[in-house]
Amino acid sequence: MKHFFCILSVFFLFVSCSDDPSDIIDPTGSGGTGPTKPNSVINEKLFEAINLDYPGLERVKEQYEAGLHYDAAKTLLDYYKLRTDVVNPNISLINIVATADDKSKADYALDNNRFFVNNYYEDAATKKPYSLTKDGKIDWSFKPSGADDEYQKQLHRHQWLVSQAKVYRITNDEKYIKSWIATYKDWWENNPMPESGTNNTTWWQLQVAERILGQVQLFDYYKNSVNFTPEWFSDFMSHFADHADFLVKYPYTGGNILVSQANALAFAGVLFPEFKNAKEWMNTGYQTLAQEVNSQFLNDGMHYELDLSYHISAIADYYETMKLADANSSLTANLPTDFSSSLRKAAEIVMHFTFPNFFDSKSGGYCVPGFNDTRQSSWTRSVLSRNFGRYNEMFPDSKELLYMATQGKQGTRPEISVKAFSTSGYYALRNGWDKTSTMMMLSNNYTDEPIKIWSHKQPDNGTFELYHNGRNFFPDTGVFSYYTQGGDNTNRDWYRQTKVHNTMTLDSKNITNAYGKTLKVTTGGNTDVVVTENQGYSNLRHRRYVFFVDKSFFVLVDEGIGTANGMVNLNYNLCEGSNNEVVVDDSQNGASTAFPDGNNIIVRTFGNGALSTIPFSGKVSYTPGVESARKSYSVNMTKATGQTARYITVIYPAADAASVQVSAAFKKQEFQENSIAAEVVINGKKYELNCDL
Repeated sequence: MKHFFCILSVFFLFVSCSDDPSDIIDPTGSGGTGPTKPNSVINEKLFEAINLDYPGLERVKEQYEAGLHYDAAKTLLDYYKLRTDVVNPNISLINIVATADDKSKADYALDNNRFFVNNYYEDAATKKPYSLTKDGKIDWSFKPSGADDEYQKQLHRHQWLVSQAKVYRITNDEKYIKSWIATYKDWWENNPMPESGTNNTTWWQLQVAERILGQVQLFDYYKNSVNFTPEWFSDFMSHFADHADFLVKYPYTGGNILVSQANALAFAGVLFPEFKNAKEWMNTGYQTLAQEVNSQFLNDGMHYELDLSYHISAIADYYETMKLADANSSLTANLPTDFSSSLRKAAEIVMHFTFPNFFDSKSGGYCVPGFNDTRQSSWTRSVLSRNFGRYNEMFPDSKELLYMATQGKQGTRPEISVKAFSTSGYYALRNGWDKTSTMMMLSNNYTDEPIKIWSHKQPDNGTFELYHNGRNFFPDTGVFSYYTQGGDNTNRDWYRQTKVHNTMTLDSKNITNAYGKTLKVTTGGNTDVVVTENQGYSNLRHRRYVFFVDKSFFVLVDEGIGTANGMVNLNYNLCEGSNNEVVVDDSQNGASTAFPDGNNIIVRTFGNGALSTIPFSGKVSYTPGVESARKSYSVNMTKATGQTARYITVIYPAADAASVQVSAAFKKQEFQENSIAAEVVINGKKYELNCDL
């Protein structure tokens, strides 16, 4: 009590010595939390970028014009802490989820600057990232030995920072925001914005866009921290404005990067309307998206880069910007913000590309084909489920997308009839949608541009993947590495070889053209037929007939047509397995599997000339930087100038595949320009296969 009365006496003494009651009120409006700091601690670019006439910033403007720049910055930060009329639909501060993976990324970043970069690990088993520490500092130019350009590009997207922010919000441990502040300060000091133009790493449009999309989340996660000071706030906001202005000034030439760039600008403009340039950011973002949605998706629904990874990502960008507009409709009025009608076919593409193991909760395999630069490991069952949930939200009237979103629990099972996406050159043949079903995806893309090494399109026209009863027997070779400008592209070259795909080559050389054509798609009785063609070389045209016989097994008829002379190779690349499980039967011009689970196939090839089968060492990569060995082989035929090399290949599922007896022959040995007739016999049962074009 004695201490209380002493304190009270001091208080009344202080009051009695003042003639003006305002003397005991903080004149800056800072809430009495501490003495006003000098203006020099504030980044003055903040007030160049902020529109001080924006509703709600009256006190900020008053303080700024009075020369109280620190106080103005603090009042502006307080405004953002209390602001409720702008919503980021990508986050929830009430139901925050930080996964074990998020915790790992967050903590590794604290450990000697081990910054997470997707698919690049010092130790893949523990997902331990590489350390960027060099001589006690962060080496932002670091690239692991043998890594491609993608490492540096992804490093500067700051992928680990959002994970740190989520973990901070759950733990309230200030070490995470301190790590972010120190790291980001170091980054911009060492990676300044170019005075003009972009570069290929730090200030490339995709890196800038990804940083913006991360920063709009970081701001909300961290803004109430004691370490989110007015000083740091002024720095952060100034650099944020630089990022958005940069994207407006330097639009990318097109493709998925331009979509990501527009998405980032939409988020920047909508979520920070207080900036002077916010309307320009927002308008540029939404108007670019409106323009690109019709030019980037082909009339069959496929994204024009012909890569499922970028296809799915582009739809996700459009979904996010539509949700953003819905949540902030007063800000986005009169802008094109609903792109759903243009994306319906695009969403259905994902549905028809999905393998039946998607419906098996215990499946460990990949659920989509790996054509071109598609990163199969990125599209796990859970990721696909999240995207199908989005598609169901976008198209609530689609019972088929509801079926996918609920993994078969609701809605209507999609059709099992053959699906042809003829503009892009993809075809799906299946007999069902459950784990035990059979499905083939065939790729025969069309592009009128030369196939460059940096392109997402691989020189693999005619290739296929075949899923049966939970196993992919012919997985695509994949993409082991991305293009390295001016560097070593040996690994990328190897994985892009035509011969390491399930298609035809001439003298084992890469095809030079991807002029894929659809000749016929039909269903006769219970058999589906797809016929494609590609002028892969100037003097050799590859025609492939695919018969899905009784919706249970496949017969491929391949013809090498043209004036070429040399060795025509029909290449097959099998699934992983031991020497006893996957067997190349070179004397039988084929292969068979003997997996103990009884899920097997036999492959046999026949021709209109002498055949020889040569095994070779194959590889497959589902995740960049990670590869596995597998068996591959080529069935070869010597072709003269006036001859057409013709093959029949039977792919037959059976529990004991090696015991299955298979034979096949052409009804007419000579090539027919507009028809095919073949006879296949399996265990004594004869199948007559005919197709007129």
